Amino acid sequence: MPTRLSYFAVPLALAAALAAPVIAQPGPGGPGGRMETLHGAGTPADVKAGTYAVEPAHTQVTFSVAHLGISPFAGTFSGASGSMTIDPKNLGATKLSVTIPISSVQTTSAKLSQELVSADWFDAARFPTATFVATSVTPRGPDNAAIDGTLTLHGVSKPITIMAHFFGAAQNPMSKKESIGFLARAMIKRSDFGITKYVPMVSDETVLVINAAFEKQ
Repeated sequence: MPTRLSYFAVPLALAAALAAPVIAQPGPGGPGGRMETLHGAGTPADVKAGTYAVEPAHTQVTFSVAHLGISPFAGTFSGASGSMTIDPKNLGATKLSVTIPISSVQTTSAKLSQELVSADWFDAARFPTATFVATSVTPRGPDNAAIDGTLTLHGVSKPITIMAHFFGAAQNPMSKKESIGFLARAMIKRSDFGITKYVPMVSDETVLVINAAFEKQ
């Protein structure tokens, strides 16, 4: 059994960095030139088997694209709902289903945030939610797992793989509920889902970063 929960996680860097662990990313300022990272509490031994609900206030889905080939640009979805059934002794049997409201999208530009819900982009009126349903979970070392599943976005369903990293496990001191968290990373091509506005000036390749929090039911 892995020594650190081998479940969910998704990319923090853009394309070239996608497959590399975040802790190994070179960067200024950190010891030895390494980028600093955050660490959670607990170990996989602290995870209780059972069914967990998405904790929406602390779950975020961020998407990043390359803007005009000059800089990365990101936006965030919130208000997630869903559930996960997990047993640390049998990760392959994990069940996961998450739904995100498209209208929750926010960027640093109020004008762009409004445009993104329009028919030119996500078309929230016709396709109000995005969903991910896992089909398999495969351990990838002591801290990570590959989560294969189906992403439905903009009315199109496609298989994707999410790379997941166990972040923490503890009792939430506010809710008093057993809670676990993951960092998840994936890359998609938005054109695969019919979202083609400004490709290639705004990159087709889109990195997803998921900060996921779950509370035991």
